[in-house]
Amino acid sequence: MSTLTLRLPDDVANRLKNVAESRGISVNKFITEISVQTLAAYDTETRFKLMAAEANIPSALAVLDRLE
Repeated sequence: MSTLTLRLPDDVANRLKNVAESRGISVNKFITEISVQTLAAYDTETRFKLMAAEANIPSALAVLDRLE
């Protein structure tokens, strides 16, 4: 496990603390959760961009034509 030091504006840090408290978790746990969600979204976007770059357009359109 790594330690990461963040410099945040006071208002942002206070909002993070308040949200974490409202969810009944630590700020560390909250930051971990939102980091994992952000990384998953990034990975998904990257994967779809790669798939789109390698796409067979006529085949994809044929699949769409079969949908109701």
